[in-house]
Amino acid sequence: MIWYPYEQMKTMKAPYKIVDAEGVYLYTEDNKMIDSISSWWSTIHGYKHPVITKAIKDQADKFSHVMLGGLTHDPALQLSAKLADWLPGDLDHCFFSDSGSVGVEVALKMALQYYVNQGDMERTKVLALQNAYHGDTFKAMEVGDDEDYHFILEAYGEKKYVINIPTEIPALEEAFAKHHRELNCMIVEPLLQGAAGMLMYDVSFLQRARELCDEYGVLLIFDEVATGFGRTGNRFVADLVLPDILVLGKALTGGHIGHAVTVANHKVYDAFYSDDPEKALMHGPTFMGNPLACSAALKSIQLFEEEDYMAKIRRITEITREEMSGFTAPQIKEIRIMGGCVCIEVHDGACLKGFPEFAYERGVFNRPFLNFLYAMVPYIITEDELRHVLRTMKDWFLR
Repeated sequence: MIWYPYEQMKTMKAPYKIVDAEGVYLYTEDNKMIDSISSWWSTIHGYKHPVITKAIKDQADKFSHVMLGGLTHDPALQLSAKLADWLPGDLDHCFFSDSGSVGVEVALKMALQYYVNQGDMERTKVLALQNAYHGDTFKAMEVGDDEDYHFILEAYGEKKYVINIPTEIPALEEAFAKHHRELNCMIVEPLLQGAAGMLMYDVSFLQRARELCDEYGVLLIFDEVATGFGRTGNRFVADLVLPDILVLGKALTGGHIGHAVTVANHKVYDAFYSDDPEKALMHGPTFMGNPLACSAALKSIQLFEEEDYMAKIRRITEITREEMSGFTAPQIKEIRIMGGCVCIEVHDGACLKGFPEFAYERGVFNRPFLNFLYAMVPYIITEDELRHVLRTMKDWFLR
């Protein structure tokens, strides 16, 4: 029996059984649905993309996996070289893992050990955001601030090593003034806080965070697992403000297979580069650098570049703004749009009960949560398909 995620198994409704998927569509035995949330925001090229599928099959004919302990292989070498060339600044050193949560764990471990390796044992705290979500592994939950996901940590009592602040510059400056001597890093979902309800904030907050991190010698981590690859309307938010460590996942492989990467700049990497074995990063996920995943990621990046996905995302934003312009209903608190993301926040989540079935009947798969009805569509979606998704969302409030 499958134990499904984020569900009370005793009361959950039966999930839709998918028998095929292609392009933006999911197929059940009796229906065809546009996936309006891209399998948790990952399938930016849609399903079963022939180029990525062929890359995975070709690599599987050679070997599906070898560990990176004492071994290496071309897909991992090529992907790390491509990312070093493609990412901004000196984000050049790639540590692979198998999920975004683990990628965040690696980033936090790097930040702590960066100072330990220099003999500084006092910088044990992390500055993070209110409403933060960075994954469901334990350190990722600790830096998070979402009681709907992380309430289990209440069993441990008050947090000792994490400070959560709102996305307001005065609160940011106050936190650095008070805690800078004990901070090893600041971690953020840049511009768009996904699991908190697609909360959006201004880039000026990140710019000030970069200045303060530089002033006080604190590392800045961007968790772009959800925001990377164009979702905010920027290729990466790291193109606007450069972090010391960047975490990517989800769309890294176009959603075809699980993989993540934690990318460090030269300063961070050099703190581990030593004749002393105790200064090595002692971490090693079994499936890090999986050759199937690396092959998929290389082709995903190639498609993103060659088919001008940033233009596709700009068009998605334009159509979304056009469809949502002036739209309102008594149940709606706010409509937020950024890049390839739209969110309708309602006053009471009870009014969204029944929407998945409503959407299913209209050929759309959607999964609202709490007070949030949102869409993060695959970038290959046509204008007609996108308008159908958006009008299905609006029609729910016009019944």
